[in-house]
Amino acid sequence: MSAVALADDRTDRMSRTAAPRWAFLRERGMGASILVAGISSAFGVLLVSVTGFLAAILRADPYLGDSGTLAFVLSFLTVILVGVAVYVAGIVTANTFATVVAGRTRQIALMRLIGASARAQRQEVARQGLVVGVIGALGGLVAGTGVAALGVVVGTELLGLDGVSYGVVTGELLVPATIVALTTWVAAWAGSRRVLTVTPMQALGGAVEVTREEVVRRTGRNLTAVALFAVGGALLAAGIALGLVTPLGVAVAFIGGIFSFTGIALGASLLMPPVLRLIGRLFGGSATARLAAENALRYPERSSRMAIGVVMGVTLVTMFAVAIESTKAVLTASAGGELLTEMAAVLDTFAAVMMGLVAVSAVIAAVGLVNLLTLGVVQRRRELRLLRALGLTAPQVRRVVLLEAAHLTIAALATGLVLGVAYGWAGAQSLLGSVSGDPSLPPGPTFVWPAVPLVPVLIVVAATAVLTLVAAVVPTRLATRVAPVEALAE
Repeated sequence: MSAVALADDRTDRMSRTAAPRWAFLRERGMGASILVAGISSAFGVLLVSVTGFLAAILRADPYLGDSGTLAFVLSFLTVILVGVAVYVAGIVTANTFATVVAGRTRQIALMRLIGASARAQRQEVARQGLVVGVIGALGGLVAGTGVAALGVVVGTELLGLDGVSYGVVTGELLVPATIVALTTWVAAWAGSRRVLTVTPMQALGGAVEVTREEVVRRTGRNLTAVALFAVGGALLAAGIALGLVTPLGVAVAFIGGIFSFTGIALGASLLMPPVLRLIGRLFGGSATARLAAENALRYPERSSRMAIGVVMGVTLVTMFAVAIESTKAVLTASAGGELLTEMAAVLDTFAAVMMGLVAVSAVIAAVGLVNLLTLGVVQRRRELRLLRALGLTAPQVRRVVLLEAAHLTIAALATGLVLGVAYGWAGAQSLLGSVSGDPSLPPGPTFVWPAVPLVPVLIVVAATAVLTLVAAVVPTRLATRVAPVEALAE
């Protein structure tokens, strides 16, 4: 039977059993994408509500009521934290849809065979992304508003704020929900760019991922990633140097951080394989270990999509922890070797609050890893069946999948720790390098090396180990359900 006849036969059967328009919501990956959008939206709504509630408390205070600086700081932190969460959610969603598109290669190619254009197929994926974003954003809006309302009532009672009045339900709450919905739409569009390269002849194949050779040949994207990283690194260095003269150096360093990390995210398929190869050597030379290492390296884009979310989560948490510790080091050095107790207490409190808020972005990244690992196993069922047919037992297949998860998370942990230390130190040094830690002393340039807090780093390592085990639960269960005989029938 020819390829065209085979495609026509399958297309007829597909049309006779056409799924409802919203059936895509039942696909693996969509539920996790809705969850990511929901968490981001709820987080944004909560931050907006908390900021508004704190502003109401400040307005009721006779001493701080007219402080525009405090109101600006609160609003600035809200924008930054919501922006970070949306940024992480956008990359996780784009990676999820890229993986979904790779799994739909055969279906997309069949549609191309019967006359559908690649642009129309991509628009359909983007529409699905918008639907997922709207559902998640609305769910997060409702959940976040409910939690905020409860928090305001409890906070008013516990703090005895009888003279403070604040209405939770405001038009401002629609802003983060709208941003999340639109970001998910754009991320789905970005993640579906591979639709444009699917050919009709791929209707005879299965899930198709980009190989190592294809990654190297993407000159334009690779050069852009390298250029962004180089420019960002230069701006980071310039910000640190400028920070020895003025606190405005942090603005330059901030832009450098955005540029450099965007370059890392864009060029992850170039950055992660060497790290994965190095980590792979730690797992020994058994058959399962070699299979796990080779699977992570064979399709670098898929592995990079899985790892980059964890890299972002680890980087963010480590960055804030190192920034606070380096801030203490800078202020201690500029104050003559001793930091005021009150200042240290304020910094510790601020660090605890910020770590808790940033942890939301890490949770989003963790959801992305679990989702992508599950999708990867689902799309590799034929490969896993062949392994079973060749003699691997179910426990060995389970071990391969678990080692793949460990491989990816350890590589992401190592990369994220290095980036987090660099970014956190750069932020503290560029902001406070010219500030004196003792008001009685004249300001002057102060340079310190990165200060790395042990406890937060150990917590990050432990959390990553737990994430590895949790992320591998569903994929390993799916992997051991494959029947060897089915591989011979395909």
